[in-house]
Amino acid sequence: MRFSLIPFLLLAIPLAEIAMFVIVGSQIGVFPTLALVLATAVAGSILLRIQGFGVVRRIEETMNAGGAPGRDLVHGVMILVAGVLLLTPGFITDTLGFLLFIPALRDAGWRFLRNRVVILGSAAGAGRPHEPAYRRDAGPQTIDLSSEDYQDAGNEESPWRDPDRK
Repeated sequence: MRFSLIPFLLLAIPLAEIAMFVIVGSQIGVFPTLALVLATAVAGSILLRIQGFGVVRRIEETMNAGGAPGRDLVHGVMILVAGVLLLTPGFITDTLGFLLFIPALRDAGWRFLRNRVVILGSAAGAGRPHEPAYRRDAGPQTIDLSSEDYQDAGNEESPWRDPDRK
């Protein structure tokens, strides 16, 4: 039943946007309406850049501390959706996009999704607060074998064998 709404929304949203363009254009004029649409696109791209980098920084800090950044990932997706909505021409999508840039509304969305999302893995370093999440092994990066450690068994059925070898 839910998916039967998608074709309706794909038709209803552009029609509503066109109606809003007609209403706003009749009130303030064509060129101010176009300028308003361009201004919201520019403001959306600026907000996307500022808040997007902030979310990426918080995700990195959470993972370095050994935690799972679920809340910040959901905020990041909401900010991405907000940016796309603001870059889409229209007043209804712009309104929804600007609403998604409000952290309190994103937190409400996170509270709604938190109990419906299952995290199947853990972040590297989770449960070990004194170890960094992304630590490089300090040991050698190359394994050096001596001639006694290596022997060529010559498996004839291997698909990686040398075809010229008999």
